[in-house]
Amino acid sequence: MAGGEQLQGRIEQVAATIDGLDRRIDEDGVHYAIDGVPFSVVSGNRASFRLRPDVADAALKTPDVHAGRQGPGWVELETTGADQFALDRASSWFAAGARFASETPRRRTH
Repeated sequence: MAGGEQLQGRIEQVAATIDGLDRRIDEDGVHYAIDGVPFSVVSGNRASFRLRPDVADAALKTPDVHAGRQGPGWVELETTGADQFALDRASSWFAAGARFASETPRRRTH
């Protein structure tokens, strides 16, 4: 199984355990949100996560991770095949991102 398939499979395993998860697919990948608050995008062997600032800062110190394109608080992990440690980090960050999104107040429009 290729790195991207392993990553998506692992993320889907975690996603199946999260209530209220919204999933949208487009040309950029699979976007995940809770109550309209986005927290992850997975595309091929890359996954981006919106994390609490302290968690994002720590994540940036790990291999194969850099600041996410989505802006502050986002980190991007790029896997290079069957790296179990990267898949474990992706699972943890996905779950942490979902918790953070569920705690984030939605912006209301009137």
